[in-house]
Amino acid sequence: MSSVTFGSVPTELGDVFAAVTPDGVVATAFSDSPHVRAAVAGRLGLAEGEDTAPVDRVLAQLREYFAGRRQAFELDVDWRLMSSAQRRVLGTLYETVPYGTVVTYGELAHRTGIPARGIGAIMGSNPIPIVVPCHRVVAGDGLGGFSGGSGVESKRRLLTLEGYLPPGLW
Repeated sequence: MSSVTFGSVPTELGDVFAAVTPDGVVATAFSDSPHVRAAVAGRLGLAEGEDTAPVDRVLAQLREYFAGRRQAFELDVDWRLMSSAQRRVLGTLYETVPYGTVVTYGELAHRTGIPARGIGAIMGSNPIPIVVPCHRVVAGDGLGGFSGGSGVESKRRLLTLEGYLPPGLW
């Protein structure tokens, strides 16, 4: 029977949560709690597993990322919580916007054929933030919004960590 394992990493943005199935990382979040874990398990229809090796690998890479020692995640991604439109947009983002760079909502709309307003909604519903880097999508005239962690401040911190924004700019 398939299962999901959970863990979290303490960061300056809070305890970053990860959920991993045998197919890969399926969810991340900017907080960890029994409620978050139950909600993810419920959406997946899976019980919590006991083999922590898969989630330990994800957590190790998240620690390296937040320590500034990792620029690309080498993880399998389990896309099952996403609609086909989400998968198209978030998959394109994951594959084409590397560490330290950004793309505008309009550019991502052009790349995927999804209207720019839809891009914003998809970024806000990303079940795997940080690994699938929705923080790298910005407005044409500024940072735009962000629904993870403490909002735009979390986006600024992630983009500063990646070197896109200079320290102290915010």
